[in-house]
Amino acid sequence: MALHELKAPKGARRPHRRRGLGDSAGQGSYSGRGFKGQRKRESVRPLFEGGQNKLVKRLPYMRGFTNVFRTAYVPVNLERLAAFEPGAEITPAVLLERGIVNHAGASIKILGEGEAPSGIKVSAHAISASAKAKIEAAGGSVTVLTPPREPTESSHIPDRERRAKAAQATAKGRPASAAEAPEQAKPSEAGTGDGPGAPKARAPRKPRGEQAAKPKEDAQTEPKGA
Repeated sequence: MALHELKAPKGARRPHRRRGLGDSAGQGSYSGRGFKGQRKRESVRPLFEGGQNKLVKRLPYMRGFTNVFRTAYVPVNLERLAAFEPGAEITPAVLLERGIVNHAGASIKILGEGEAPSGIKVSAHAISASAKAKIEAAGGSVTVLTPPREPTESSHIPDRERRAKAAQATAKGRPASAAEAPEQAKPSEAGTGDGPGAPKARAPRKPRGEQAAKPKEDAQTEPKGA
């Protein structure tokens, strides 16, 4: 097959519709635009909605979006750490006790505004480069902690995918998670054989017909004088 033998598939190319060349074609006279009016003169601007407030104006003015996976930090400058004595160990729990941080479990970030006391040991979830340089220059040390509210795998997996994984795990013959595994009694706990822990054997139940017929027989054997 050569290039000159290639053809477009049927229906891919439609002939140009010629308008205004007579009524017999169906697009004559007014060329399919009707008689007068706004749409006949091509005077409708883009995004025009008939005089009402257009969509662009109805949307909120604040653009962008909110990242639900972001980690919000509580900023703490070095000038607020000046109240600590030299060589003190500063942790999130200590900052909460001193009232520098108001919420327990918040992610703390140390910023570099101010001067660092000498020899302090700072433990925080994040720290700026300038704050780290000032603390180390004053003979201190910095320890970066893991943010307490880090997004886990199960928090952002859609429910549909989670249910599919659970169904696949169940089809393979094992529970979806360790928490859902049924507790099975061990042989030592359940008891086997004739020992004290062995289960008691139940007597076989009689059919309903025999149980119902027995009272009738007893009633026939009773003496009439009774």
